[in-house]
Amino acid sequence: MIERQLDIATKDGASTTFIVHPDRGGPFPVIVFLMDAPAIREELRDMARRFATSGYYVMLPNLYYRAGEMELGPIEFDPDGPWRKKMFALMDSLEIDMVLADVDAMIAFAAKDPLANAGSVGTIGYCMSGRFAVCAGGSRPDCVKATASIYGVRLVTGQETSPHLVAKRSPAEFYFACAERDHWAPQEMVDQMKRDLKGAHGEVEQYPDTDHGFAFPQRPAYRKLAAEQHWERVLSLFARDLR
Repeated sequence: MIERQLDIATKDGASTTFIVHPDRGGPFPVIVFLMDAPAIREELRDMARRFATSGYYVMLPNLYYRAGEMELGPIEFDPDGPWRKKMFALMDSLEIDMVLADVDAMIAFAAKDPLANAGSVGTIGYCMSGRFAVCAGGSRPDCVKATASIYGVRLVTGQETSPHLVAKRSPAEFYFACAERDHWAPQEMVDQMKRDLKGAHGEVEQYPDTDHGFAFPQRPAYRKLAAEQHWERVLSLFARDLR
């Protein structure tokens, strides 16, 4: 495996990005892996490495570069503590158009690397970034072929630009993985997605006996069987659409 970390120019500055891919073969389809709210950390780099072992050129950009932040340190769970308040402020500073511009920058960088196939891109986002990942499929139909949201939040709004409706209109195949218990993504949101996306090019799946964060090994919510199921679903999605 080959991995590196470098600054990639964006419309608003430069995002420090972790890149990992196999050391043999290529060019490899690209996966843009969008971080969750607690920011870049070794847990996410390890997940990027796992994607790369299946034959992908994986890019994990820091989305908080506009605020001059990258790694926030160990996750703290005190809801009233300064760490959580900082995380929520950073999360709320991001808008869909901002992150889509960052995705554009990732794809543009990959297009110049002979080891990357930037015409075959998958996007995946966890938590806050689920909506960003699925919207990339709607705005970049020429190259984004598959999108995945894992316990994504703010997926349903009352507007035509609602991320779940963007997924419905996009030519990319989508996959929404939802927890059974998730106050950030309540049951009524999941039920509406299932209704509105019935018959569309993708799947909404709810994982029984899980909570928000079930795929992250370092979280109290981690559930190994559910996490492995999510890996199988997402890798199958990318294998179908990016190869």
